[in-house]
Amino acid sequence: MKTISILGCGWLGLPLAEHFVALGYSVKGSTRSLSDIAKLESRGIDPYILILDPELRGEKTEEFFDSHILIINFPPERREDIVQYHKLQALSLINHIRHSQIKKVIFVSSTSVYPDLNREVREDDARSPSKSSGIALLNFEELLIECSEFSTTVIRFAGLIGYNRQPGRFLSGKKQVINGDAPVNLIHRDDCINIISEMIKNNLWGKVYNACSDLHPKRRDYYISAATRLGITLPEFVESEDFSFKIINSDKLKKDLNYNFLYPDPSLIIESK
Repeated sequence: MKTISILGCGWLGLPLAEHFVALGYSVKGSTRSLSDIAKLESRGIDPYILILDPELRGEKTEEFFDSHILIINFPPERREDIVQYHKLQALSLINHIRHSQIKKVIFVSSTSVYPDLNREVREDDARSPSKSSGIALLNFEELLIECSEFSTTVIRFAGLIGYNRQPGRFLSGKKQVINGDAPVNLIHRDDCINIISEMIKNNLWGKVYNACSDLHPKRRDYYISAATRLGITLPEFVESEDFSFKIINSDKLKKDLNYNFLYPDPSLIIESK
């Protein structure tokens, strides 16, 4: 029975851990909060308190890294020095991985590593991100990939939606919203979990993949429709012929995994109040 350690058991990491428990894996999960310990234990997850600020600290860190596979799943923090801070977090984490038995790593990244190129983007287009969070993530990816002691697969997820993360609320009531004609790039949490699971099942290591639903409705259409379904205040978009965008292409993922998205059209995801 293989052991999987998941660094970051939040909105995505917790159901991901539950998924692997159901498959029969021994799962170790980290959290920053003592109040989450009982919740992890009740779901069959071996809990650990681990904090990267930016050095990794916590109890039983060596035991947490005593696994076959590590899934790194925590976003860059919102802070002015995030590029340098996230790099220090990466270096501290990598040092612990190097001194462990872990040989396989999955890094949960984001499509924010791509600038708005006003076209379809593929995995090789990750350069010069426009946001600091994108720069931080791309640096983290590169540091992991450079390590020869273990093999890293990077999955760049589009905007995460599903369950209590309701896009209809994101722009509700906002006025003068720009980029109404820009296509959206979204992915349901269930697809994220399935994709990570299939990566491990098929031993796809040392790869970089985009992961985004097949269809990309216009931002205006999508958010107005989502808010309408929830019965909440609609956003108001500014009419403009100029807008910036990117369309995330996931052909590589679909080909290598023979994967069909559970939710290929984000517009059809039903949201509840």
